[in-house]
Amino acid sequence: MASPVITITRQYASGGSEIARLVAEALGWEVIDNEFVEEVARRAGLPADEVAQRDERAPGLLERLARTLAVGSPEMFLAAVTAPPVERDEATIVKVTERVIAEAAAHGRIVLVGRGAQAVLAQRPDALHVYVVASKPWRMQLAVERLGVPAATVDKAVDEIDHRRDQYVKTYYGRARHDVVNYDLVVNAERLGIEGAAAAIVGEARRRGWK
Repeated sequence: MASPVITITRQYASGGSEIARLVAEALGWEVIDNEFVEEVARRAGLPADEVAQRDERAPGLLERLARTLAVGSPEMFLAAVTAPPVERDEATIVKVTERVIAEAAAHGRIVLVGRGAQAVLAQRPDALHVYVVASKPWRMQLAVERLGVPAATVDKAVDEIDHRRDQYVKTYYGRARHDVVNYDLVVNAERLGIEGAAAAIVGEARRRGWK
């Protein structure tokens, strides 16, 4: 039997990444967040910052990435060779990302943050899917204070990043990322606090007998 996994989908600047770290720490599991992007980058043969800029968005990668991707993942690049060049690049990144998710899930006792993991692992029985939310004003404040987003552009940034993540999941998995029925647990970080939200997730994991 495969080991359990927790996926954390989050509204932008809702504290989801911090909550994921607290959950993993409490359970003694591993968390895959920024390291996840680096692993995708390594596998695709791209610089990490380049993958980070393009991950979780609808099709639109530059054609110039094609040669790099062909070197990094030739078998997947060739599998998508019939697609238009720009879409082929995007599809390759998505497939590499899915491979990393699958490998992490096979290992188990992993907290996966973002990257459409809740959609990729939607049919997995031993997965706890969590959606972290908070009001927009609260998230805007967190974005400015903790993430360094300029106050003058934070309103637009919050909307654009959430939209980009929504489109990524809709485009590749046909799911509405913000539809709460796709999750086992929805936690409001504003109302519960970061630590309270993490505790709620840990509580459910332990209720399921996960250690």
